[in-house]
Amino acid sequence: MSQATIGVFDSGVGGLSVLAELRRELPQESFTYLADTAHVPYGDRSDEEIRRLTETAARYLQARGCKALVVACNTASAYGLQHLRQVLPDWPIVGLVPAVKPAAERTRSGVIGVMATPATLRGNVLQDLLTEWAVTRGVEVMLTTSPQLVPLVERGAADSDDARALLRELLRPLAEAGADQLVLGCTHYPYLVSSIRREFGEQFTLIDSGRAVARQTRRVLDAAGRLAPEGTVGGIITYLVTGDAQAAQPVMSQLVGEEVTVQASVCTPNPVDINGDLGEASTSAGSQGTH
Repeated sequence: MSQATIGVFDSGVGGLSVLAELRRELPQESFTYLADTAHVPYGDRSDEEIRRLTETAARYLQARGCKALVVACNTASAYGLQHLRQVLPDWPIVGLVPAVKPAAERTRSGVIGVMATPATLRGNVLQDLLTEWAVTRGVEVMLTTSPQLVPLVERGAADSDDARALLRELLRPLAEAGADQLVLGCTHYPYLVSSIRREFGEQFTLIDSGRAVARQTRRVLDAAGRLAPEGTVGGIITYLVTGDAQAAQPVMSQLVGEEVTVQASVCTPNPVDINGDLGEASTSAGSQGTH
């Protein structure tokens, strides 16, 4: 079991930012990355639909023999993580939550911003975090969202004029209010860092959960006796998408930072159904280096 791959799941390509941290933390491991590109974005879907899609993806990766699962999606974690741990109790599962705690601890101005998907913002997970780590400390929290951000990243336009214009609109009120910490509450958002910096310089310390998730994954695998032995040659990545693999290839290559060879084995118009069957558009990438 220690030689099996780690499953990494996101609604789209944003989870590649988490995969990058996992590869740095666990170079001896190999990974199977699943992007549910047929249904991205999750942020404007119903709670029940998010849970269903998340469980379908998780069961699919478990059936492929993955030894553990990293839910590299804030929205899927917010609505599906607890459910997954109930229905798959013997499988190590790691999720992520917006990094509110470090933002609240580090702020000097007493004002922090949280940028997340609409679904994450309305969920109890984030509200509980804000109450525990910000409100009780007297830290002011400013929330911002746009359903347009994830699609921009999905089409490879994270550093475009459109992205920068939208970020100006979203983040200017936070900057004017003196926010000095900005929580990137979606795994797509680390790919917007360049655009944020170009518009706001060093106004914000940008915080995401990727590195913390990678460290937690190591701890969970170690506790379960599923870490690949030191010295194992890892770095073998299999990329799977539920939508158009040919369309995903250039964007994934751009975000990974190296050419990713994508081969679609099956590509159906609606690959996820309520019974948990995922049509597979598999990609194989023999990439060895980190990015």
